[in-house]
Amino acid sequence: MSIGRDVKRMQDHVPLRANVIRRGDDSVEIRWNAPADDPGVTIYRGDSPERIEIDTPVAHVNDGHSVMLSGLDPGRPHFFRLVAADGAGLIVGERRPAVEGAPNLRDLGGYEANDGRCVKWGRIYRSSNLGRLTDKGLRQIKQLGINRVCDFRTDAEAQNLPNRFPDSEAVGYVRLPIQHGDFEPTSVFDRIKKGDCGWISEDFMIQGYIESVERYPDVWTALFNLLADSRHRPLLFHCTGGKDRTGVAAALILLALGVPEDTVVADYGLSDGYNVDVRKAIYEHLRPFGVDFAIVEPYFTAPESRIRALIEYVATRYGSAVDYLVKRAGIGEKTIALLKDDLLE
Repeated sequence: MSIGRDVKRMQDHVPLRANVIRRGDDSVEIRWNAPADDPGVTIYRGDSPERIEIDTPVAHVNDGHSVMLSGLDPGRPHFFRLVAADGAGLIVGERRPAVEGAPNLRDLGGYEANDGRCVKWGRIYRSSNLGRLTDKGLRQIKQLGINRVCDFRTDAEAQNLPNRFPDSEAVGYVRLPIQHGDFEPTSVFDRIKKGDCGWISEDFMIQGYIESVERYPDVWTALFNLLADSRHRPLLFHCTGGKDRTGVAAALILLALGVPEDTVVADYGLSDGYNVDVRKAIYEHLRPFGVDFAIVEPYFTAPESRIRALIEYVATRYGSAVDYLVKRAGIGEKTIALLKDDLLE
């Protein structure tokens, strides 16, 4: 996986690339590569990719390929512009912006497409539900400047745990419900507590992914049309856990932008790490009921083999994700071309 963007090649040579690693509430580490002559890097910060404070550097590194930045406002998002001595540069953000109560919220920026361009940071976000945002998390998510939220949960899910964001008409909210057959997600915990777990399997989960593309092409048409309109960006989409329906959406978007399959799979796999505390809480809640966690695990995890199975299914049946979007969802090729022009740099 490559994070960052080749803005310009350094003399012969190695494109500047970087990533941001959260080290504490108010600190991050930025790591980058550098060519042999190592010209040094100056770093600037901003609340969004468009608002980088280029007159006020936060660091300059003459020797080395990383820097720790502390004293950052934990209530604001952080984007950084790295500029090498010869002018080569890139903008990089945090994969997982700090939003308390939404552990699986992440930015789809920085992923490199097959043509060498990268997905712009701060334009597309994927997330778990927004019903458990804390007051602090609500303030944090507002700082991302999101203009549109797309919710893949069923009506019962949305009623059971209403989103705390958007909390005003200033941000558009669109319901795009996806359901796996007659299965209603709000019944899961009651069924598991009663020992009704025989339906849970990896095959069941994969079938849900396949149904999401075969039964709901209109959902993807609506999502892509919304995303193609710059007025709706930054756009955030989510389901409940942010791994299954949201994982399918992220895969279709990234594949349509030309991001390689291995990168798409790696992004999908991040959910297991980001949701680890959520799973621990769920298992503790279920422990008194004598639940065999090995049996129910497929429902609460996101193994990479699952999204690979969906990608293989789409490729076998339609040729590619783009072919599916064009032939089955009816998304125009011009719309996909527009998305590439707008969302890749």
